[in-house]
Amino acid sequence: MVPVPPSSRSQRLLSSARTLAPVLAQTARITLEDLASRVRPGAAQPGPEATVDVPAPDGIEAYARQVHAVRTVAAPPADVVALVTDLDRAHEWLTLHLSWRGERPARMAVGEEFVQQISLMDIPAQARWRVERADESGFELRGTGPMGITVGLWCSVVATGAGAAVRLDGALDGPPVRGPVGLTAVRSVETALADSLDVLAGLLDGGTGRARFADEPVLHERTGTLLDPATPVVIGVGQVVQRSPRLDRPTEPAVLAEQALRAAAADAAGAGAVADLLARADLVYAVPTASWTYADQAGLVAELVGAAEAGTVQTSPYGGDGAQLALNDAAQQVVDKAAHLVLISGAEAGATVAALQAQGREPEWTRQSPEAAPDRVIGVDRPANNEAETSVGLGAPIYVYALLESALRGESGASAEDHQAQIADLWSRHSAIASGNPYAWDPTERSAAEIGVPGPTNRAVSDPYTKLMCANLQVDLAAGVIVASVAAAHALGVPQDRWVFLHAGASATDEWFVSERADLTRSPAIEAAGAAALSHAGIGVQDLGPVDLYSCFPAAVQLGARALGLPWQDPARPLSVTGGLTSAGGPGNNYGLHAVSTLVPLLRAAPEQYGLSSSLGWYATKHALGVYSATPPAQPFAHLRPAFERPAPRPVRTDLDGSAVVEAVTISHDRDGRVEGAVVAAITPAGERVLLRREDPADVAALTAADPLRRTVRVDGDRLVLEGDRQPLPAAPEAPVLTRRDHDEVWVITLNRPQARNAIDRLTAQLLERAVDDAEADDSIRAIVLTGAGDTFCAGMDLAGAHRGEVPVTDRRGPLGLTAEPPTKPTIAAVEGPALAGGFELALCADLIIAAEDASFGLPEVKRGLLAAAGGLWRTATRLPRAVALELALIGDPVPARRLAELGLVNTVVPQGETLTTALEVARRIAANAPLSVRVGKHVVEVAPTWSPEEAFVRQSELASPVLLSDDAREGVAAFAEKRAPRWTGR
Repeated sequence: MVPVPPSSRSQRLLSSARTLAPVLAQTARITLEDLASRVRPGAAQPGPEATVDVPAPDGIEAYARQVHAVRTVAAPPADVVALVTDLDRAHEWLTLHLSWRGERPARMAVGEEFVQQISLMDIPAQARWRVERADESGFELRGTGPMGITVGLWCSVVATGAGAAVRLDGALDGPPVRGPVGLTAVRSVETALADSLDVLAGLLDGGTGRARFADEPVLHERTGTLLDPATPVVIGVGQVVQRSPRLDRPTEPAVLAEQALRAAAADAAGAGAVADLLARADLVYAVPTASWTYADQAGLVAELVGAAEAGTVQTSPYGGDGAQLALNDAAQQVVDKAAHLVLISGAEAGATVAALQAQGREPEWTRQSPEAAPDRVIGVDRPANNEAETSVGLGAPIYVYALLESALRGESGASAEDHQAQIADLWSRHSAIASGNPYAWDPTERSAAEIGVPGPTNRAVSDPYTKLMCANLQVDLAAGVIVASVAAAHALGVPQDRWVFLHAGASATDEWFVSERADLTRSPAIEAAGAAALSHAGIGVQDLGPVDLYSCFPAAVQLGARALGLPWQDPARPLSVTGGLTSAGGPGNNYGLHAVSTLVPLLRAAPEQYGLSSSLGWYATKHALGVYSATPPAQPFAHLRPAFERPAPRPVRTDLDGSAVVEAVTISHDRDGRVEGAVVAAITPAGERVLLRREDPADVAALTAADPLRRTVRVDGDRLVLEGDRQPLPAAPEAPVLTRRDHDEVWVITLNRPQARNAIDRLTAQLLERAVDDAEADDSIRAIVLTGAGDTFCAGMDLAGAHRGEVPVTDRRGPLGLTAEPPTKPTIAAVEGPALAGGFELALCADLIIAAEDASFGLPEVKRGLLAAAGGLWRTATRLPRAVALELALIGDPVPARRLAELGLVNTVVPQGETLTTALEVARRIAANAPLSVRVGKHVVEVAPTWSPEEAFVRQSELASPVLLSDDAREGVAAFAEKRAPRWTGR
């Protein structure tokens, strides 16, 4: 086979880390403390240890495991004791504290009992406390925890010359502590005690720092709903429009973003007053500007608003999906309790740049160090065009969207005149909305005739678009949004009439290159993302109130409307709240923040309504959307990345041999209105897409003399010839990889090249990688089944394709699109017939193998002068006896499934034709189990062979402890006792 890329080991490690992040974050918290302190609310820098001797409290020696932390504080002992015994303030300093359960006293008093949710390894655990001591020297609490654990917590305060020395002691005992849970639990307590003292010192020394908020339900007064404290809510929105650039002192984009965030903070206050929001931010997000380049825009904005210690996140450099993607990601951080207060901003100064350049000047704005970078970058960033698109001039949005517009007209059957009138009317309605938008760049209401008919001030750009149908990028606009947990919003005094909840977010990508899409008039990604978000929010499209669909060009609105099931020609159903990117303005990547900033006040005014905002990047390629309402959500927010069945990509070329059916045409014009050329997309009888660029006036005349759409085109000599009547477009070729859901939680991937015995060529490898990526990104997918069409599982690499130089190696998952980085989710191979060479190597990437009686496995590379270097030799050596592995490697003959079942490599042998049915049954049984237990169990089995006997038990305990203390562990025990099916949450 082909060699494994050198980076494959690191890729596997990264993939495992991503999958096990909830567990690894808990078990490796000590190591990652410095990093975590940047994003966790209330974290502080470690302070000085006390030089005064503070003795251990009496009775602590009776516990099996004991830890403590000591430090000095610049406050009198009485002030320290007053704070630490005040249970109303426990959440401010005690990092072990999560929430209270039931009634509790306001202050500690001897004999009082109360129940507290505490954090053990970042997992909620219930502690039942009794106050044994509460006096001028501190306190002593003793109690019980989960699984029969006994716990103790002491605070000892001793006077020093400059204040007080404070010692916190924690102790645990009980069978779980003496066993697998103990080591990890006690380390987490030790870290929490040190953190608590640092926060305590900050409070007592008069510092503010980043606030900690009580993890307690918050009553939503209007609806009477008790809200989870980690519910994300938009509390403030702000916009800035600078229609007349200040050329004496040009305002740079980062400063405009700062102004927008300060406006958002003022908006959060409403008519009242709230604490300073911006400086308390845990995370600061930036949507990169297109009018100036910052190495770390988020970091610069964080400094400008006084949140220099906040974590920083940026979206990918190019793409209008970034704003909504940032909102989705920020809301998920709040749900995951990684942040309480998040700032999101973006800004453009394109009008200022254009005005300066007209004077022969360049901006003199902030230039950051090349080493500057945000902590994290989110989003997909790839080249926008393939070679075919570039060669015919489809290198800018105006040409691509114009081609999409033509395809939409061709699909509808409308005449060019009627369609032009329809899209001009849509844009006229958008301009009317902009006229009432105080932040619109051009609040001029225009008629459909003004927009749709070319003229001296409205030149033709690329048919059918005029200038007034294109996004206006030369704008000075900024927007800022503040997202908070309801715990933070409540504690900071943000009035509830300012709250708008994020119910659901979703993101997805279509076929990346437009020319390879099966259908230019459909967006399966928007359809999947919209369905997922609306379903999670518990509503249908008919329940939506205000909607804003990304509107860089009319085609984008139509694609979004069709995918979501919204009418785009109905004046009673507006599809914008801002007026769109022509009238309201197209601020680079950041339009989506303006849409949400305009949507939020509408939802505040109509709290029973639901709103939707969509964003897209490149050529309707990458998408993000969100569902909002001032009414609380029925279930926790989730950023969804739905896996969906993707249409087969079309092969694309730039020469027409024979005839094809015209799919779309656009004719571009220069700034003086002269025709530059025409781009034609046509579909051959075999389903390929041909892109042609024609600049000869005779060809342009042939394409404009009569409607060319859906007619046959051919090249006669040097001329295009159109003939025949309207006809359907030929279908795309069948996809070499098929995907589908089974029972929602199982993802079935089928290699679909039976004519080539399912051999893997480059396209198949790419689509296989994408199918696995889709499953990995979708949290609702719990197991994967990999199978082959026909009577062969897979014959390995397509040697004919490899001979042509089309080696089936993908950028990330490597050989065959899988073997360098197999799925982290449980995977079952359903093998019918031969699984040879790379086919065997693919099967070895699965966790379980279900094989038919006639199935056979082998590594015949040795017979062809090759080597099974895509994991075949290595994986057989680790999973089979040495003699058998050598037999496969040296002889190369196939081995029957039954023999490999006897040796433990194949799990089950079934009658021919029953492998898929059996594999699906097994996958459903896996999917029915606790997700966290499945993930960690799989990981332990995979890595255990690399552990030494000395470290094995400790490593296993570290990974097992969070599972044993998880919500799902408690749910599983309760469900068993109550004789019902468990309801897993994955936490």
